[in-house]
Amino acid sequence: MLQSDNGAKGLKILEKNPDILLVVCDVRLPDSNGLELLTVMKQQHPPVEVILLTAYGTIHDGVLAMKRGAFDYITKGDGDEQIIVTVEKAVEKGKLKRRIFELENKLESRYRFDRIIGASKSIRQTIELARRVAPTDSTVLLEGGTGTGKELFAQSIHTESLRKNKPFVAVNCSAFPKDLLESEIFGHKKGAFTGAMFDKKGLFEEANEGTLFLDEVGEMHPDLQAKLLRVLEDQTFTKIGDTKMTRVNVRIIAATNRDLMSEVARENFRHDLYYRLSVFKIPIPALRDRKDDIPKLVAHFIQMYATKTKKKIAGASPEFLDKLKAFDWPGNTRELKNVIERAVILADKPTLSPDLLPYEIQHPDLKQSGYDPLGTLEDMERIHILKMLQHTGGNKTKAAEKLGISPPTLYRKLEQYGIAIP
Repeated sequence: MLQSDNGAKGLKILEKNPDILLVVCDVRLPDSNGLELLTVMKQQHPPVEVILLTAYGTIHDGVLAMKRGAFDYITKGDGDEQIIVTVEKAVEKGKLKRRIFELENKLESRYRFDRIIGASKSIRQTIELARRVAPTDSTVLLEGGTGTGKELFAQSIHTESLRKNKPFVAVNCSAFPKDLLESEIFGHKKGAFTGAMFDKKGLFEEANEGTLFLDEVGEMHPDLQAKLLRVLEDQTFTKIGDTKMTRVNVRIIAATNRDLMSEVARENFRHDLYYRLSVFKIPIPALRDRKDDIPKLVAHFIQMYATKTKKKIAGASPEFLDKLKAFDWPGNTRELKNVIERAVILADKPTLSPDLLPYEIQHPDLKQSGYDPLGTLEDMERIHILKMLQHTGGNKTKAAEKLGISPPTLYRKLEQYGIAIP
């Protein structure tokens, strides 16, 4: 137990001992007032609980203390038993708040721009754009292919914004049919439709004061696009089955893997909504355009999955990395992540080698659309075998059956052509 005879010393003790869960403080101190000190402590050390003691308790001071965040306000002489019980409860609450505070800090650090992996020019430019817009309330449109990390950027923008302590709510607009998406986003009133047994808050209300992330916004039905436009214009909307407007204060971050300008030209997307959403556009580069970042990404994913699988994986061989750099990565970073997870699971050595990769990455000639008429018969047979293995998902028995040969014959040809299939 640490003690202090004045407020200034008490604050220094708190500064040097951030693990303190509870402060029991007198209202009258030689250098300060306990109520004023309470405000400072709650500002500088949010997780700490504070119990105020006084010999001259008043209802006004008690109410004021509770409003300022005190756990309790006790008049001296009320009995030691009451104080002991109150201290025990305050310590338990302090432990819980400390755990929540640590988890929130851990989550927040996970979604900071400095945690985005990559040193290539394209990804650094993207991070710089996102960093500049984050402190504002501007609407952001993230453009990039599937798996490029659009939600990671959205989370990071929210974490670096003034709304970071408010909700971040995400919805994939392609995951719901039109009617269900409308209810999900805007909410509904009881009895609005069959099955509406109670009032439902929509995601706009859930995200009030915070950020709503609309992923794959290009998939949104035109009717909902009009309703979304209204929210962007004046922050109001009408729930399904309601007669009055609901007002919110929400920042919108949208994302798309489509060319929305082309969708506008084809009249699949409202031009006025597009201009509202694209106040600040951020293009996120595909992995094929930043292959210099692959070694760092691989190292990160190896560490992640080696820890999860409790394997000792030191890294990847140069040949392994060369194969990854030669691949086009249509699924971008997400696909790379899955490939590394698979390789770590299969690995029985400390260094990842090319034979742990899927066969389409081991053999990039699978991308050929047809046979080379100038190639040899063996070349065409090899490519045909590879394509059949691709078709059967690497199942050699099925591939042999479809090729009209026995499994032993297929194995001999795989060995003959140097094809390694895990």
